[in-house]
Amino acid sequence: METMAAIPNSESRIIRHKCSACFKQYNKKEHLIEHMKASYHSAHQPKCVVCKKYCKTLESVREHLTGPLAKNNCACIFASLGCNVCLKMFNGSDDLIAHRSTCCLDPASFPGLENMYVDHGVRHEMEFDDRVPKVIALDCEMVGGGSDGSLDVCARVCLIDLNEDVIFHSYVKPIIPVTDYRYETTGISEDYLVNAMPIGEVQKKVLEILYNGEESISRIRLYGGKACLLVGHSLDNDLDCLRINYPDHLIRDSAKYVPLLKTNLVSHSLKYLTRTYLGYEIQSGAHDPYEDCVAALRLYKRLRSQEHPSSEVVMHENGGEPYEFEKRNNFDLLRVDELLKKSPDELLMMSTSNYRCWCLDGGVLC
Repeated sequence: METMAAIPNSESRIIRHKCSACFKQYNKKEHLIEHMKASYHSAHQPKCVVCKKYCKTLESVREHLTGPLAKNNCACIFASLGCNVCLKMFNGSDDLIAHRSTCCLDPASFPGLENMYVDHGVRHEMEFDDRVPKVIALDCEMVGGGSDGSLDVCARVCLIDLNEDVIFHSYVKPIIPVTDYRYETTGISEDYLVNAMPIGEVQKKVLEILYNGEESISRIRLYGGKACLLVGHSLDNDLDCLRINYPDHLIRDSAKYVPLLKTNLVSHSLKYLTRTYLGYEIQSGAHDPYEDCVAALRLYKRLRSQEHPSSEVVMHENGGEPYEFEKRNNFDLLRVDELLKKSPDELLMMSTSNYRCWCLDGGVLC
């Protein structure tokens, strides 16, 4: 009976194809390519500062470095040279100590905000550059309406600029009877709302600030328009209660931004994000809309300041104005046989994010 010749051990080994981003391994190159198509790895993804493994969220990186199942080698190195707030690593303990003094921010407060009604007339004192949008942070406080107080009714609104200065603040006259003032959370009582500004007037003032003199909603765009970037946390709720629609490409929401989500891609609370990524506590008592505005703004500025190598912003030939970010899959531009010839590193270079990284705002905003 004919027998098969023995196959040398070196030839019997299964060739594994390893992803250069998350280090997952596949038996077939085709499976690696499908993984790259679905993962949207890119230079904008959070990654371990020690082993350079890419993760979907900063929370995943944190668990990789400091969690109960952290990778031992990375955890040991990071424990002595890493900052638990920004997840950066430094060359020595002296550099780390110097960094920590600036990384953990001080709580923000605006004494007397509850008694302050900023008139829209102060708007002319602000200088706005027509070429690029400015950044405005917004937060609303809601009281309860309806028979059981479960309906959110806007009762207070605050807007601040990039320098954390108040642009507009007002209490809002409820559009329906208030059945629960949620005083422990909002600090709002009936007296504050008796002579408050009607919702229609509040809406008009907020829109004037956000549009910044834009002539038409159809002209609002990220580059070349006057409209402001809107920063906040769970902005859908705030905009709904103000009855405002605002273009998605001009919204920076810390409750939806992928790097700030939980590992299961569910949003964190603003309180958690502030404690974890800014190093201080908020909302220890009644919610302060100015404090919440500042926290969301600081999160935005901290993540916007990250330096990522990127080819995702393409410049126009005329005027040097960048194209807006678009979700795209570069792998569909090549045939399968062409993709099979590429190395894992080349596949990673082709891959792009499926979200717009806030660092892309840094080159076009003051």
